[in-house]
Amino acid sequence: MSVRGQKPETADQTVTKPVFQEERSGTGMKTRIKICGLRREEDVQAVNEAKPDFCGFVIEVPKSFRSVTASRVRELAERLDRDIQAVGVFVNAPEELAAELLNEGVIRMAQLHGQEDEAYIRRLRKLTDRPLIQAFSVRTEKDIEHALNSAADYILLDQGGGGTGKPFDWSLIHGIERPFFLAGGLSGENLESAIHKIHPYAVDLSSGVETDMWKDPVKIKNAVEIVRRT
Repeated sequence: MSVRGQKPETADQTVTKPVFQEERSGTGMKTRIKICGLRREEDVQAVNEAKPDFCGFVIEVPKSFRSVTASRVRELAERLDRDIQAVGVFVNAPEELAAELLNEGVIRMAQLHGQEDEAYIRRLRKLTDRPLIQAFSVRTEKDIEHALNSAADYILLDQGGGGTGKPFDWSLIHGIERPFFLAGGLSGENLESAIHKIHPYAVDLSSGVETDMWKDPVKIKNAVEIVRRT
C-alpha cells in the first residue's frame, strides 16, 4: 500500500534519476512554468526569449490542432535554447515513438496524456530511462487519489479536455506530497492565485498564452514574468 502522495515502487519499475533536482511540491520552492503546444519557429523564438523552464510539443496527435510530426519536432527542437527542457506530449502513442525521441535527446521528458496505464509505463521504461509525466483528468477527489498512485516520475493534474482554457475545481487539491504540474484554464489572470493557493511544482499553459489559436509572444512573456516574481 502506497503512502499518500508518494510515488509507488513496483518490482517491474525501473528507478531512474529524474531531471528535476527537487522531489517535492510545497511552499519552500519556486514554481516552474511550462509553455505547451509549440508548432512554429516563431513559437520557439518566443519561448527562447521568455525563458520558461519547459516547453511542450504535442506529437502525432491528429485530433489536436497543435499537433506536429516527429520530424517537425526534431526541426523545432534544434532551435530551442538548451536551458529550456523540451517535453513531448503523447496520446496513446506507440511506446517506440516516445522512446525514440527521448533517446535521441530531441525531447527530455515524455508526457502521457491519453489512457496509458501502468503496463504501458512498464513497457516504455524498458525502452528508455528518461523521466515520464502522466496526466490525469480531475473531476473528483478519487481522481486525485488515482493520480497519486501513478508509477510515472511526475503527475499532471488537468481538467480533462486539454487546451480548452477551462480550470477544474482546485479545492480538490490538498496535501499532495509529490511534485505535480497544474494545467487547465491557466492564464495571466489567475496564475498568481494558483501558485499562492496550490503551490504546484510547475504550471502548464497552452490556450492561456494564445491569441486566435496561435501562441502569443506577449502573453508567453507575461506568464513567465508572473511566475518568476510570485
